[in-house]
Amino acid sequence: MSAILSPLTGPGAVDERLRLSMHRKRKLINFVALALSLAAMTFGLVWLIWILWKTLSLGISGLSLHLFTQDTPAPNADIGGLRNAIFGSAMMVTLATCLGTPLGILAGIYLAEYGQNTWLGRTTRFINDILLSAPSIVIGLFIYAVVVYQTRQFSGYAGILALALIVVPVVVRTTENMLMLIPNALREAAFALGTPKWKVIYSVTLKAARAGVITGILLAVARIAGETAPLLFTALSNQFFSTDLSKPTANLPVTIFKFAMSPFQNWQELAWAGVFLITLGVLAINILARVLFRKKDH
Repeated sequence: MSAILSPLTGPGAVDERLRLSMHRKRKLINFVALALSLAAMTFGLVWLIWILWKTLSLGISGLSLHLFTQDTPAPNADIGGLRNAIFGSAMMVTLATCLGTPLGILAGIYLAEYGQNTWLGRTTRFINDILLSAPSIVIGLFIYAVVVYQTRQFSGYAGILALALIVVPVVVRTTENMLMLIPNALREAAFALGTPKWKVIYSVTLKAARAGVITGILLAVARIAGETAPLLFTALSNQFFSTDLSKPTANLPVTIFKFAMSPFQNWQELAWAGVFLITLGVLAINILARVLFRKKDH
């Protein structure tokens, strides 16, 4: 009778103790995993905040009107700016984006809409993954061997080609992923109305994935805006203002690299100002795109 009446004995009690033990174990594992995740997040945030603080504190102090109106100065000069480097970077990033974005979008459309199970699609996706993970210095060396070495001339055109090769895989991957997220019901409804496939892609799927595709383009712009290694092997740099892309072209990343490594105070101040400009520019592009597309969606 005592065995029947006691709640702490019998098979049911054993199962209850086992359940409580497993529950405590899961809670302990969850606590440890959560603590490690918070520690990793805190570690990353500390360094991020420190980098942003140093960029703001040292970059703002170097801002002035001369920064945008004068070219890179000589060592220990009283005045000077980054006009030539800012213009050169803006020109090369814009042209590289205009060159790489259409190719990336078209390749992403092919992979998502036509080449999912074809050998060409699998090969293209494999090559794109290699380009996406390739170090930028390797791309710079490739363009150096193919363009610079053959022409015996550093040039802005070579820099644009190197940056465009970085843009293409980012846009391809983002475009393909965004189009794959569009429900097939939208495509089937358009096909049922007799719409040709190219029209479905242009007016339905691509329009529905517009925000994601634009995000991929912005990610590509953010990546190439601060790339230094490819430009060291292709565009090199120039101390003077020039719009001739067939010659070495001034750009912010290489100028920042050169000035930050120098012992001259005025060059170091300009380097921090350039870092601040790149950070601010990428942030402004992302905010502007979000604001514009939010208005269009409403």
